[in-house]
Amino acid sequence: MLGWAITDTGVARRENQDFYHLELSHATGLAVCVVCDGMGGMRSGNVASRVAADAFITDLLLQVKPGMSHKSLKTALAAAVSAANAQVFEKARTNAAYYGMGTTLIGAVVTPEYAVMANVGDSRAYHISGDGITQVSRDHSLVEDLMHRGELSREEAKHHPSKNLITRALGTDGIVAPDLFIREMAEGDFLLLCTDGLTNVVEDMEILFEVLHGGDPSLACERLVSMANSRGGPDNTTIVLIHI
Repeated sequence: MLGWAITDTGVARRENQDFYHLELSHATGLAVCVVCDGMGGMRSGNVASRVAADAFITDLLLQVKPGMSHKSLKTALAAAVSAANAQVFEKARTNAAYYGMGTTLIGAVVTPEYAVMANVGDSRAYHISGDGITQVSRDHSLVEDLMHRGELSREEAKHHPSKNLITRALGTDGIVAPDLFIREMAEGDFLLLCTDGLTNVVEDMEILFEVLHGGDPSLACERLVSMANSRGGPDNTTIVLIHI
């Protein structure tokens, strides 16, 4: 199993409020990773994403062991999300400078056979293989809810004035419920985690092409960031890519 990651401020922003962690263990054959996109002002957004990512990975690494069942991994991921939420919420509650801060979180434990993921917000997980690209996670956003109710098409959602309004975030309430997902993985498959700095300006099929056919897979993250920045780089872009 191989893994790569990148974070980039982009063109339009002055500070990078994204944060990621990627832990690969050749001894256990597992990958543990997380991507967070902070919100709540320049300083506090940056703090929220870093605190959440650090707490999530720390808690998860204490729990995850080789051979754990899908159910056990789901439980571990949910507990790690709760730990991350508690730390961000407490920091925001006790420090006026961080009041109202929050962050998205998309995290995963990846084995050679499957990936188990936890999601809060609108950062995303994609499964990529020779069969195509599939968005595994579901955005917690206003436009996603409107699409789910049939009130908005996907094309309309791309240009909706409230497309960046999320309906669930880490750290804004004392309790948060993540969505949990399982995806089967096979040799040659990829799992990609990213913030909306990528998906707001790069299409899913373009992501598929760059990962599978754009050249050296180890440079796919850099190619995708360059593509986002060539289109104005309106936001921070963070990508974690795991290759089975």
